Amino acid sequence: MRITGGKLKGRNIKCPDGIIRPAMDRMRESVFSILGDLDGKSWLDLFSGSGTIAIEAASRGASRVELCEKDRVKVRQVLENVSVTEKECGVRISCHFLSVELFLKKCKDSFDYIFLDPPFPYKFRLELMNTISERNILNPDGIAMIHFPEEDMLPERVGNLILSDKRVYGRSIVHFYKKAAVSDAENKKNNI
Repeated sequence: MRITGGKLKGRNIKCPDGIIRPAMDRMRESVFSILGDLDGKSWLDLFSGSGTIAIEAASRGASRVELCEKDRVKVRQVLENVSVTEKECGVRISCHFLSVELFLKKCKDSFDYIFLDPPFPYKFRLELMNTISERNILNPDGIAMIHFPEEDMLPERVGNLILSDKRVYGRSIVHFYKKAAVSDAENKKNNI
């Protein structure tokens, strides 16, 4: 796999042992092109695999980057990939090696961008998006993206997250969700 843009453009990233389905170069390049400038933004990469998405975000200017991957077989290679990135980009990538579900339950931070790339057989995508919504893990102007196979479906609204864009890449889809604008009436109701 290679980094498609930013300071590390063209750099090859090693894949760890074990089962891995790396995000296609074309899909990654397209997603990051849609997002534009990441300077000063925060990024969370869930189901990170090799760490490529997190590394791509750091390469493209994100200032705070975190990743989560539960497969212990991948730890050594992810840490190696990340350490090279940190030296060249000057961005520390925080690595969490536990289940995404547990990470989201414990997470006290919020992010400008969240990218979820669960294994295609994974059946709890909707629950993860609900957790992100309920726990306010996405910043008010942020974007949560989820990559999944075309035969699966996700709704246009999940809690306070509304589908703002969707892109098809071969047999897979990436949904882009933004937070719904809170009306004045809802603001008054919540402040009572």
